[in-house]
Amino acid sequence: MAMAVIWTVMVGAAILCGLATGRADAVAAAALEGAGAGVELCLSMAGALCLWMGVMEVMRRGGLARGLSRLLRPALGRLYPDFAREEAVMDAVSANVSANLLGLGNAATPLGLEAARRMARHSPGVASDSLCMLVVCNTASIQLIPATVASLRAAAGCQTPFDILPAVWLTSALSVTAGILAAKLLARVWR
Repeated sequence: MAMAVIWTVMVGAAILCGLATGRADAVAAAALEGAGAGVELCLSMAGALCLWMGVMEVMRRGGLARGLSRLLRPALGRLYPDFAREEAVMDAVSANVSANLLGLGNAATPLGLEAARRMARHSPGVASDSLCMLVVCNTASIQLIPATVASLRAAAGCQTPFDILPAVWLTSALSVTAGILAAKLLARVWR
């Protein structure tokens, strides 16, 4: 709701400024050009996102996702000790982490929601420490392959869309570390 109000105010202010300065036709032309560019960007990104979503599906069907889940289980068991022995929850969390590692925020969101639903069944109406940790780790995820950002860069005409890898690795590792430390600290303080 708040974003709808903010966008409405911004569009209204642009129209009023265009009318006040006598450039209403320029505002209208810019609006149409922006809408066209938005559609063009969505279509150009769709191919790359479909590719990586397909990779995730092949990983799932080929058993690689389950293998990755087993590989991630020791680390995830430490982050989510309440659910370390619950395979369904840990599989959902592992799938979420896998999607985030590939930079597929669009794929990670439904997987994260599934993991959150499974965790919430154990403490209805209350956000447990593990559920808060899931939100933190999903929001500040480590990305090995920033597929969505690289797709945006390629759609914008970048010749080397993956040259951002070192910066992405460093910043995502720092953000996850800071988020995990804050979640652990606040979990202890709130008790």
